Formats: sequence, C-alpha cells, structure tokens
Amino acid sequence: MKICILSDSHDHIPLLEAAVRDARALGAKAVLHCGDVVAPSTLHCLEQFQLPVHIIHGNNTGDLYALTRLGHKPGGVLRYHGMDAGIELGGRRIFLVHYPHYARAMAATGDWDLVCCGHSHTVDIEWLPHVRGGKAALVNPGTIGGVGQTQATWVMGDLQTMRFDVHEVSKSIEFDQVGEA
Repeated sequence: MKICILSDSHDHIPLLEAAVRDARALGAKAVLHCGDVVAPSTLHCLEQFQLPVHIIHGNNTGDLYALTRLGHKPGGVLRYHGMDAGIELGGRRIFLVHYPHYARAMAATGDWDLVCCGHSHTVDIEWLPHVRGGKAALVNPGTIGGVGQTQATWVMGDLQTMRFDVHEVSKSIEFDQVGEA
C-alpha cells in the first residue's frame, strides 16, 4: 500500500491539493497529515480525491472545534485524531505526531513500524534502532506549504517495501492561481 505523507500545509491550499493529486496519480491509497493545517477549511480541497486522510494538529492548530466536526462528518474522508495518532495501514503500525523529538522517542519504543512527524519544515528520513532490537522508519516530509525559504515537499511511502521518496511541488502554483483570479 502506498501512502502520501505530508505536514505543515499552513493554509497553502494549491500546494496541498497538488501534492495529493500527484500522490493519488502515483498510487497512494491514503494521506497522512502531520499537523499545522491551520484553518480546517483548507482540507476541503482533499475531499475530491476520495482517499482516507488521517490528520493530527500541530502547534498552529487553528479552530480545533471545526477540525473535529470536519473530521467526524458522516461519510467524510477526513479523520481527525487530535494531537497524535496510532493507526494501522497496509499491515503496518504507524504513529503520527507533529514534533520530531516526540517522534524519535516513539520510534525508540519498538511499538511502531513507521513514525511520521513535521514541525521543522525540513525533510528527514531515517531508520532508528529501537529497544526490541529492530529499526523503525522515522519520516518528516518537510512542509507542503513551502513555509519560509524551503521547498514545498511531501513523501510517498510504500508500506510493503518501506521505501520513502521525497517529492516537490512548485511553489509557483500559488502565484499562477493568484494571477488567474
């Protein structure tokens, strides 16, 4: 099973939408958003793809009440888990959290095959040893919002092979859409 891992969209709808469109075209069956959505209405652009979207909040939370309502809409694809989440997809145990230091600690427990985080706006893919003698994948996809001078990035993960590939979305997409308005 392939998944789209992203974080820190910070209300950059065109970039978020482009990443999920690309991921779906590449075979993604689910989206993991590791926080800092900001305005919950940002997520409406993902409904068109009809992929399950697992969301946590970060330190730029926006309206948590609206996010909770959106994440529990009957028949909706968005699932809001709160400040962190433990889920299973494709036979893998996955933990989502916003903060990298918390993610590193969770990876060390050996309870998770994959731990995903955000916050730093920097891509980081590592294999960390854990207390059970194995290794857990730690994936920080950077920022799909392209916050600051960084690139707009996301990660495609293959849960069968546990391979993770970094993808970029051109930040010019936002400027192109502004020019069309």
